[in-house]
Amino acid sequence: MKKQLNSLLIKPSGPDCNLDCTYCFYLEKSEMFPKSKIHRMSPAVLEQMVKQALEQSGPHMSFGWQGGEPTVMGLSFFRKAIQFQERYGQGKTVGNGLQTNGILLNQEWAKFLAQYNFLVGLSLDGPEHAHDRYRLNKQGKGTWKKVNDRAKMLLDAGVATNALVVVNDHSVNFPEEIYEYHKRLGLTYMQFIPCVETDPANPAQAASFSVSAEKYGGFLAKMFDLWHADITDGVAATSVRYFDSVFHKYVGMNAPDCTLMRACGDYVVVEHNGDVFSCDFFVENNWRLGNIMTHRLDDMLNAPRQFEFGAMKAALPDECVSCEWLQKCQGGCTKDRIRDPHDKGSNHFCESYKIFFAHADIRLRTLADQWMLAQTKGGG
Repeated sequence: MKKQLNSLLIKPSGPDCNLDCTYCFYLEKSEMFPKSKIHRMSPAVLEQMVKQALEQSGPHMSFGWQGGEPTVMGLSFFRKAIQFQERYGQGKTVGNGLQTNGILLNQEWAKFLAQYNFLVGLSLDGPEHAHDRYRLNKQGKGTWKKVNDRAKMLLDAGVATNALVVVNDHSVNFPEEIYEYHKRLGLTYMQFIPCVETDPANPAQAASFSVSAEKYGGFLAKMFDLWHADITDGVAATSVRYFDSVFHKYVGMNAPDCTLMRACGDYVVVEHNGDVFSCDFFVENNWRLGNIMTHRLDDMLNAPRQFEFGAMKAALPDECVSCEWLQKCQGGCTKDRIRDPHDKGSNHFCESYKIFFAHADIRLRTLADQWMLAQTKGGG
C-alpha cells in the first residue's frame, strides 16, 4: 500500500549548532558533508522541497524544522519558507514545527512564530543543575538562564511551546523536580527523550551519560504518578507525549509516536543539501534515498529501501515476541537496539517499558474505559 506524504523532518543547517551539548548525536554528521564547514540550505533546495511536499501530499502537510540548530539560518530563511508554502499551498492545511535550543530567539522571532502558528519544541532539560549538566555552549558554559528566559518570552508572546527534555544519567534522578519546574514555568506540554549513545572512545559500551533501563523505568513510573495526579474529571492538566501516545494504544487508536508503531518509515528527513534519508537517527549513507533536486519525495518515501528500513522495527528479538507488553510498546525505537552494544539486539529500554507498564497498566485501563464510556454517551 502506498504511503501518503504528510510530514517532513528538515535539517536546514545540517549538523551545525551554536551549542556543544555533550550528549548530541548529530554534530558528528558534519563528517558526511566534508566539502564545507558551514552547512546551509539554499533557496533553490528550499523552494523545491516545499513545492514537492505541497504538490505530492494530501490535504494536510507538516514541516518539522530541526538541527543541529535551525535558527542559525536566520529569520529571513523561515520567512522565505512561509512565502513558498503560501505560493504552493493549494488551499491545504500547512503546519510548522521548530525544534530549537532557543539561544538565538528574540522578540522578532517570537512575533513571527506566533503569527504563523509554529509549534516550538524548546530543548530545556529542567532546572539549572539538570539542564547545565550537558547543555553547554562552545565555551563549555551552561545555557540554562538564557533558555529559561526564552521560554518565558515565547509563552508571553502566545507561541505554542513544548518542553523537550533529554533524560540522562543525571537528570533521571529528579523526576518530581523536573516535572514541577516545567509546570510552574508554564510548559505544560512535555516530551521526555531517553538518552543512549554509543561511547565513541569505547564502541563496546554505551556512553557514560546514557540513562540505564532500570533508572529510566523508575523515572517513567514516577512521572506517570505526577501526570495522573493532575487529572481531574478525565482531563489532564499536563500533556506528557509518551503517556498520551500510549493512551492511544489503550483505546484502540494508532499512536502518534513512531516508537509505538509496529513498523516505521512514514516520514523522511531532508538534509541541508537536499539529500533525503530514512530517519533522523539514521542519517547515514546506507540509508540515503536520493536528493530532492533529482528525485520525487513521494517516490523516496515509497522506495523499496524505505520499506526495508521500516521493516527493521518489526523484526523483533524473541524476548519481545513473547512479552505481555508487546502490543503496547511494539519493541520501542529501532535505534535503541543498536546504540548500546551490550544489549545485543534487544532494546536498551526494554526493562524500562516493563517497569512502566507494570506500574501504570491498571490506571491506563481505567482511564481508557472512562474515555470510551464518555465517547459512547457523547455519541448517543
